[in-house]
Amino acid sequence: MAALDNHALVAVIGAGAMGAGIAQVAAQAGHPVCLYDNRPGAAAQAIEGIDRQLGRLVEKGRLTPDNHSAIRARLQPIDSLDGLADARLVIEAIVESLPIKQDLLRQLEARCADDCILASNTSSLSITSLAAGLRLPQRVIGMHFFNPAPLMALVEVVSGLATAPTLATTLYDTARNWGKQPVHTRSTPGFIVNRVARPFYAESLRLLQESAADCATLDALLRDAGGFRMGAFELTDLIGHDVNYAVTCSVFEAFYGDFRFQPSLVQKELVDAGRLGRKSGQGFYSYAEGAERPAPAALTSQAPVERCTVEGDLGVLQPLVERLRAKGIGVTKRAGSGLLRVGDATLALSDGRLASQRAREDGLRNLVLLDLALDYASATRLAISHGAECSAEALDQAVALLSRAGLSVCPVADLPGLVVLRTVAMLANEAADAVLQGVGTPGDIDLAMRAGVNYPRGPLAWADDLGVGFTLNVLDNLQRSYGEERYRPSLLLRRTHAEGGRLHG
Repeated sequence: MAALDNHALVAVIGAGAMGAGIAQVAAQAGHPVCLYDNRPGAAAQAIEGIDRQLGRLVEKGRLTPDNHSAIRARLQPIDSLDGLADARLVIEAIVESLPIKQDLLRQLEARCADDCILASNTSSLSITSLAAGLRLPQRVIGMHFFNPAPLMALVEVVSGLATAPTLATTLYDTARNWGKQPVHTRSTPGFIVNRVARPFYAESLRLLQESAADCATLDALLRDAGGFRMGAFELTDLIGHDVNYAVTCSVFEAFYGDFRFQPSLVQKELVDAGRLGRKSGQGFYSYAEGAERPAPAALTSQAPVERCTVEGDLGVLQPLVERLRAKGIGVTKRAGSGLLRVGDATLALSDGRLASQRAREDGLRNLVLLDLALDYASATRLAISHGAECSAEALDQAVALLSRAGLSVCPVADLPGLVVLRTVAMLANEAADAVLQGVGTPGDIDLAMRAGVNYPRGPLAWADDLGVGFTLNVLDNLQRSYGEERYRPSLLLRRTHAEGGRLHG
């Protein structure tokens, strides 16, 4: 079964922001679109809003006036479900409630032709459960858009237990024709994105709870070192803590209390206090008029630095050495185990152990651990940690060296895996488990995380670049440090490392 013909009638149920956005996408792709909402006048108002959006595109030169008129003409509000007999695809985007959606699907089944596809835009509900009890459950499928639908590229095409495989292919091809980047996934809790993304929030929340650093510093590190568009605290403030916390609780409960998805007491306290983020004026940050965002913590040093020594292969840290050379720092190379030395200080990429633990176990004096960066050649900020054995003079020398490379140096407490490294390792771990459990392919999962939540790199590709063995070692060290199931490595990581392979084959 090929993609739907672009003249096929598409109906969208629910005229909120998501429903209106989906209607706009379908109409821009050439489909006649009916928009329904059970609130009188809501569908017509939504179409007026779409019309204004299209008008702004004309003003920006992204749409011609003729195309604007043609798209607007394809949008039609309806005030009853009875006119859907000719619809080929119905997409519901109503309230996220299983019984309410099930009731709607029963009504649609009674009114639509047997070959009409019934799709749900649910972000978390089981497609299998939604289809249960219908006469033709094989025609029910998930088509999960991301908000705002006209701008976000990803669509998760979600198959339930009864969904016909040909139906998934049809919607996948249709989404591509609509200019989207679709991925196939099974109906499991959180699908791909809302499952794999949980560690992004969870690790920052835990670091805050453990006093690793403040919100502004942790957010800045994820942005300026990790390459993420936003840090976890500013992002959850934007999403709304009530929404983000509810999704976390839903996934946690759906996985029968798996500690990897355990909600945060820090976020619960915000929800209990009504500090929901931007929409309430206060979350992790204040959004009151005139409120200023706190500056990230940073260390400075005036210590003179002229030379450093590279011992062995620094791996992903090598671009940092090139930055130092470009700044006039002399670099001496000698055999060793992947260390960078300046004065009395020893610098090393974190491997998931505490700095104090690694210094003792490896016999390293004045050890300063470096966090992961997406690209050490262009990062503007980097986290460091050190144990109590590190002298103030050695720390000052390490800060001076990194500052000469053009990095803003952020101190974090001596905790396993620092900030970016533990976040990336946990994202890769969850993505690996999703592959292991047949939720999606490595390619689809990485695409979903890039296109759905704007990650700078797919977690599995990132783990491949770091080395599967290195990623596995970081997770093993995290689990040993905390003694918790939360950090247990995926069997897929262990197997791939044992085979000497890559997650992307």
